Amino acid sequence: MTESPNTPLLDQVPTPDELRELKPEQLRQLADELRTEMIDAVSTSGGHLGSGLGVVELTVAIHYVFNTPDDKLVWDVGHQCYPHKILTGRRDRIRTLRQGGGLSGFTKRTESEYDPFGAAHSSTSISAALGFAMANKLNDKPGRGIAVIGDGAMSAGMAYEAMNNAAQAGNRLVVILNDNDMSIAPPVGGLSAYLARMVSSSEYLGLRSLASKAVKKMSRRMHEGIRKAEEYTRGMVTGGTLFEELGFYYVGPIDGHNLDHLIPVLENVRDTSEGPVLIHVVTTKGKGYKFAEESADKYHGVPKFDVVTGEKKKSAAGPPAYQNVFGDTLAKLAETDSRICAITAAMPSGTGVDRFAQAHPERSFDVGIAEQHGVTFAAGLAAQGMRPFAAIYSTFLQRAYDQVVHDVAIQKLPVRFAIDRAGLVGADGCTHAGAFDITYLATLPNMVVMAAADEAELANMTYTAVEYDEGPIAFRYPRGNGTGVPIPETLEKLEIGKGRVVREGAKVAILSLGARLEEAKKAADTLEAKGLSTTVADMRFAKPLDEDLIAKLMREHEVVITVEEGAIGGLGAHVLTYASDEGLTDNGLKVRTMRLPDTFQDHDDPTKQYDEAGLNAPQIVDTVLKALKHNSANVEEARA
Repeated sequence: MTESPNTPLLDQVPTPDELRELKPEQLRQLADELRTEMIDAVSTSGGHLGSGLGVVELTVAIHYVFNTPDDKLVWDVGHQCYPHKILTGRRDRIRTLRQGGGLSGFTKRTESEYDPFGAAHSSTSISAALGFAMANKLNDKPGRGIAVIGDGAMSAGMAYEAMNNAAQAGNRLVVILNDNDMSIAPPVGGLSAYLARMVSSSEYLGLRSLASKAVKKMSRRMHEGIRKAEEYTRGMVTGGTLFEELGFYYVGPIDGHNLDHLIPVLENVRDTSEGPVLIHVVTTKGKGYKFAEESADKYHGVPKFDVVTGEKKKSAAGPPAYQNVFGDTLAKLAETDSRICAITAAMPSGTGVDRFAQAHPERSFDVGIAEQHGVTFAAGLAAQGMRPFAAIYSTFLQRAYDQVVHDVAIQKLPVRFAIDRAGLVGADGCTHAGAFDITYLATLPNMVVMAAADEAELANMTYTAVEYDEGPIAFRYPRGNGTGVPIPETLEKLEIGKGRVVREGAKVAILSLGARLEEAKKAADTLEAKGLSTTVADMRFAKPLDEDLIAKLMREHEVVITVEEGAIGGLGAHVLTYASDEGLTDNGLKVRTMRLPDTFQDHDDPTKQYDEAGLNAPQIVDTVLKALKHNSANVEEARA
């Protein structure tokens, strides 16, 4: 690498290979430049800021010490991976983050060899890194598995399941616990840094290994006593007894922003035969940008902002966000019903449960990143006569599907599932899309599944769920703001399994489920202009179906179209099954189902995503016209 005194270091290290040619004393400057670059990039694209700022030094240190990409580095969740992307050949595209055709906001295998494992859901890193480590060990290949996991992700049981199974990997597995919130560590200073270097040093570990061989010649009882004495003495001084019990050699805590502390500890761990090893680093979320450090959420997820003032660029005021409609409605209903509880899994503001919690803190529960526990906890509450609402994103409810089946549906317990982020979610892409909940819930006996077309319908469905005690009930709603429909002062308890006709017609019937209703009405306007009288029905329920309404519309119309923001197996599949069972298509009726495509769609603007999915008004019109043309062709052929 040719160094120029006037060239920023970041310009000289496009990949970790060049980074590893730097001198240790240059790394501080590189980290400062990396932090500045990240702040500027996110200010123009929006995205996750605080978590990435907290791991700038750690990112530099890992790539400097370990031989990535041969050593497989797995970032848990991926919120903190922006500095990693800048250092691994993607700096020239970093301002395309979360935009159509641009970089993903998470790690992605197809994007770079430095992203060995895609991650956007929490607590998967240790399991994946263990898989890489064991594969290399079994094939006698070099290379470690390195997992960087935040303290929040340690609230999920999967992390401990992986750690409990990690002993076979030996020194090929390194887990770095990034402690930036829970404060599970004692204060970090010179003494703790010294101890971390000492207990990870080859000298200490060599003596430890020699002593271990010696005590093995003693009686089993003495051997165990000495082993525990060493473990607990070290645990009293440095912490980490829990991790030792899980089979890890614990090192830490160390200051995650002090490269003079990080580098020697990582080098010691790299060169040791001890393992698996857990390194406990303490960081500050939002480090180095005062507006992020001072913010309550540490600028976790931000829109575009002004770097100098920290002012976030707000979009024009509009209708309320769906999650806020849910939270406010539930809080109001809970004023007169003490049985209502709200449960969220580390997403209080994202689900609107924060609004409920402000009014009813004693009945609000944030269980952390533990959706499985959250669902079964709700089941226990329901079994004891409470009215629990499990408010969980569609994509995260997938993580608790067994609990939904076994602990709720089989026992017919009245747990209310408020399913946020239903459908496509824009910049977060396929890892967060709510594509599958209609399918995976509507297939279950005893389950009621609703979908809100607008904010008024969401309020009514929330009230309906409160009053429904016969079994589990779910209602889904999209990300973002509502349509501007006023929320009624007096809420309506919906009749279970009954839809509504919002527009009468005679030739074409569009059966819409959820938030595609506005597009269905736009399509009807276009069809009417073409002389095609069109009925639009808001089905409201994917299960149970409004069979009477479906049968009526199929008998009275030439073409029936179902439209939903979900994958195959949802409303359309259930309507077709019912129609087939009842022989409703025997008279030549044309039925077409419109749903999300059988692909994982990349991040983009939501309108563009739905265009790509074929679920906007022009595609609905085109589907109708093609069905009618096909029908006309068949008639002409029969006449001939």
